[in-house]
Amino acid sequence: MKFSCEKALLQAAISTTSRAVSPKSSIPALEGILLEADQELRLTGYNLETGIRTTVPAEIRAKGTLVLGARLFGEIIRKLPDDIVEFTAEHYMVNIKCGMSEFNILGTDPEEFPELPTVEYQNSLEIGQNKLKSMISQTLFAVSDNESRPIHTGSLFEVGQDGLTIVSVDGYRLALRHESIEKKEGAEEFSFVVPGAALSEVEKICSDVEEPASITQGARHVMFKVGETMLVSRRLEGEFLAYRQAIPRNNSIKVEGDTRALLSSIDRVSLIISDKLKSPLRCVFEQNMLKISTKTAIGDAADQCPIDGDGGGLEIGFNNRYLMDALKAAPADRVRLELTTSVSPCVILPAEGEENFLYMVLPVRLKAGE
Repeated sequence: MKFSCEKALLQAAISTTSRAVSPKSSIPALEGILLEADQELRLTGYNLETGIRTTVPAEIRAKGTLVLGARLFGEIIRKLPDDIVEFTAEHYMVNIKCGMSEFNILGTDPEEFPELPTVEYQNSLEIGQNKLKSMISQTLFAVSDNESRPIHTGSLFEVGQDGLTIVSVDGYRLALRHESIEKKEGAEEFSFVVPGAALSEVEKICSDVEEPASITQGARHVMFKVGETMLVSRRLEGEFLAYRQAIPRNNSIKVEGDTRALLSSIDRVSLIISDKLKSPLRCVFEQNMLKISTKTAIGDAADQCPIDGDGGGLEIGFNNRYLMDALKAAPADRVRLELTTSVSPCVILPAEGEENFLYMVLPVRLKAGE
């Protein structure tokens, strides 16, 4: 095996594929990156749940395959000078040269590296990378980390006539984003659930460009193809929350506010809340004003934020982090908050334009002294 390629391109490919490498595994080959040189140079990382494969422009002089320890290989390439990397492997002995630097390290047998699962094609869609990236980042925070309901440790992808909807839910809040898609093939409507860990990697692979990313739904796996990089993940099986029934939409109180102003007020009051000193936010929705306060063992804090509309004096408690996560993710300058009672959820929507996002946060019961 013999090839040469630019250091920066090889480094980027190693850093992308390393994200799917097991830091510790009973199969030593899974702690490495599979290098395959034939017509092109391919790098693959796989942890038996998620696999990432990417191709690198390289001049290939001799074909071959080999597995190299991801951490050491990555560190060597990262610290090499910016030049052309010359890579030669005989049996399992690897020689890496770049500029004045030279390394000889041992690789392992590629036969021990498990094959990436094949995605038996069912349906597919295409969506701009920038859209997919923002949709994932604006819903991923609400993915559950509770393994007792494995289906909710991922996000639901729902594809219909009017586009793609991504929904995440963790029992305390719900995040929903909707966008139109470039094209789709297969069934009229289809849905699948992708693990949150895999989506976190897809978000990093996507760039802020309008070029499309393709998503292919298989019988047991799902594949994302972004430029020269492909990510394969298993699908989560089970009954996802019937989210449409869970969202209250005939709310009697509707107020609007500036997203940043609301966030700043909550942020200020949250200064005295910590992991050790937990306390809910007490929110009072009045005529054109939202009053926020909290009390912990070290003191109390209060703030006010102007809003448009009458909350009728509704007093309701929220976990400060859940409310902030939703407002941070909301891709709009102004939001509409819909509420009904102190024990029903708060629904956050765009104040103007189409409803391309919806966040729901469940309230926290307030004690008399808080």
